[in-house]
Amino acid sequence: MILKTSYITPSSAIKTVLLFTASLFVQPGAYATSPRANTVDDAILHAWSWSFKTIADNMKKIAESGYDWVQTSPAQACFIGDGGELALYSQPGDSVMGKWYYYYQPTDWTIGNYMLGSREDFRAMCDSAYRYGVNIIVDVLPNHTAVDHTAVLPGLDNAVGGHENLFHANGFTPITDYNDRYQATTGEMGGLPDVNTENPDFQKYYLQYVNDLINLGARGFRYDTAKHIGLPGEPLDAKSPRNNFWDVATGRESVKGLTLLMPDSLYIYGEVLQDRNVNETGYAEYIDQTASNYGHVLREALEAGSAKDVDLFNWHHPVDPRYLVTWVESHDTYANEHESAGLNDDQIRMGWVFLASRNGGRPLFFSRPAGRTPENYWGNNRVGERGNDEFFHPEVVAVNNFRKEMAGQPENIYISKDGRVLEVARGDKGVSLVNISDKEAKIKMDTTLPDGTYQDGLYNNTFTVSKGQIQGTLQPLTSYILTKD
Repeated sequence: MILKTSYITPSSAIKTVLLFTASLFVQPGAYATSPRANTVDDAILHAWSWSFKTIADNMKKIAESGYDWVQTSPAQACFIGDGGELALYSQPGDSVMGKWYYYYQPTDWTIGNYMLGSREDFRAMCDSAYRYGVNIIVDVLPNHTAVDHTAVLPGLDNAVGGHENLFHANGFTPITDYNDRYQATTGEMGGLPDVNTENPDFQKYYLQYVNDLINLGARGFRYDTAKHIGLPGEPLDAKSPRNNFWDVATGRESVKGLTLLMPDSLYIYGEVLQDRNVNETGYAEYIDQTASNYGHVLREALEAGSAKDVDLFNWHHPVDPRYLVTWVESHDTYANEHESAGLNDDQIRMGWVFLASRNGGRPLFFSRPAGRTPENYWGNNRVGERGNDEFFHPEVVAVNNFRKEMAGQPENIYISKDGRVLEVARGDKGVSLVNISDKEAKIKMDTTLPDGTYQDGLYNNTFTVSKGQIQGTLQPLTSYILTKD
């Protein structure tokens, strides 16, 4: 049972924010954030497991589909597993081996790895993003190294004064209680040794990597396992004099003469998966956060084909929704836990249309593997290749554009009595209608649209509004965007 909570707005004086200065546009590879991506009405494409070259080759389509940001998988040097082969996921006996998660096992903080591409590939991707007005978010993970920590490269060991200085004193003790903040922020998670993120030598070395990404064109960062890096005032590891990583990582504090580059032009958010005893309001003082509980509730409605008795109004998070990254599913719910992999593409798309229509959150669209089915999660099973075509489905593009068109408009959410149809009304300017069931739905619902006859732009379906009620018929698992002329 998820309880309703009030919103707390982080202080704008200390919050990582977006500021844009056109004069900083110098040349590809050394440019400021695109002015196209400057509000919470942006949308993020998570190009999961796409190579840097694949992202660059598809940048025009990404921009035309209404995304302002594209998020890459981790770019740093990583553990080379399964002989360096590139299956998304393999099992013994498969003809092609590989695991997608090896890029989540750092061996050094330098740009480029065998899975996604080289430093020059990364630069070329950023240059392509610049040309099309898109910004790059890089998934970063300073919290741990590879499971096989002996694979850590000499440059990293030397930078921290020896291998033993790389890890917390508690860094090889497995976490048994994820709600014990000392364990969660200093212990070994899933076999991944915990890095001493409070070591100034490590902080400087890691910050050199981040600044290098920025110099090549990155303009945002997603912090993996962010809730496993302690906040000021939380329990200290024996090797940590103070928990100041977030002050360094967001540019409030220098370390050994080095400071985060252009912090006011970056977008930074963290994977702070919600659970008991997680100080979400504390993290909100530094970074935006993932609204993991809301994604879970939304998937419940999609799976049932009805939002009856499901609370889709509340964001299920104590932080103001302006500072949340929202999703229907994430790479973890899809590829790791498979919690969302059983939902078909139509169901996920209906969830996206509803989510992206809302006035709040910064929605992230997870790109599923090409060729996937509910029975075959891995599809074509290749790291580096483009995901399936859903990221540019006409309904997805329509709602991405609708989101921008409705910027600043308040929202009202209406749900049909049987829960099958969701309506997001944005002032009196437009609405999205979403049938999350696999049956045709005839509706008569409240709305804020003025009286009149409306036709959506994709399916030419007609709806009428009279005296504050909208009527019409929705096809199964189909969405409609209606706007006032």
